[in-house]
Amino acid sequence: MKHTQLAPKSIAVGLTLAGLGAVAFSGKAIIVKLAYRHGVDAVTLIMLRMLFALPFFLAMTWWASRQTSSGTPVQLTRKDVLGIAWLGVTGYYLASFLDFAGLQYITASLERLILYLNPTLVLLLGLVLYGRRIGVRQAVGMAISYAGVLLVFGHEVTLQGADVALGALLVLLSAISYALYLFYSGEMVQRLGSLRLVGLATSVACVLCIVQFVVLRPLDVAWAVAPQVIWLSVLNATLCTVVPVMLVMMAIERIGSSLAAQVGMVGPMATMLMGVLVLDEAFTAWLVAGTALVISGVLVCSRVGR
Repeated sequence: MKHTQLAPKSIAVGLTLAGLGAVAFSGKAIIVKLAYRHGVDAVTLIMLRMLFALPFFLAMTWWASRQTSSGTPVQLTRKDVLGIAWLGVTGYYLASFLDFAGLQYITASLERLILYLNPTLVLLLGLVLYGRRIGVRQAVGMAISYAGVLLVFGHEVTLQGADVALGALLVLLSAISYALYLFYSGEMVQRLGSLRLVGLATSVACVLCIVQFVVLRPLDVAWAVAPQVIWLSVLNATLCTVVPVMLVMMAIERIGSSLAAQVGMVGPMATMLMGVLVLDEAFTAWLVAGTALVISGVLVCSRVGR
């Protein structure tokens, strides 16, 4: 009886955590767009974000290594190390850098819609790499989602010109990179645990972003940026990177990954709303229609997958 009474409360807490996590994730694009107004470039901006996030991810890795059922963490094999390096490169370093670069040219709303295509990209990777069939309903869902992105993309091209195409391509490549991470992380999640794997992979990405900056930029550039860029990077590293990772993980523990993913559909809507209110992006019927199509298409794919 006690378990029955607690279950609704646990579900409500899980839904709240998942919703807050999705909104916090969505704020990343808004913060990046605000930072670009102060003349910073993508290499410097992503380095600052990862520099401030690295201590949190190292702490996450340490904590996750202690929280095991046997009391001792699973020892990393050579295969594990290579797998973590691969996931760090594809899932966080490359995906993040391409995303930051693309945001220089497109609105935050279009960026979020493209990234939200991840479930459909995972399906396409399964088809290309392993010949896994895509069902008719899944294909319909994918078509609906891509039609929504094309609708918003076409409208932005008419307003802002050819640079939108470059930005959309960079963000699409970011989404493909993250889809590769999702596609190959399943086995390692079972072995190492989601929190430990995320901590290790993101730590790898943080180091790579810092090294990239050291190689490509003079060191004094980092602290020559406007003070607003520093504070925005701290906010991005904490509120829009570390905090949502923790919130989504806690949500999944309570309501499962499928329901957490459904709640995550508030992400594109949150980005659209913040883009309009914070960045003064245009609120148009094209944007509303495109967002509705993308969310509907992903919902169809997700339901068929379950």
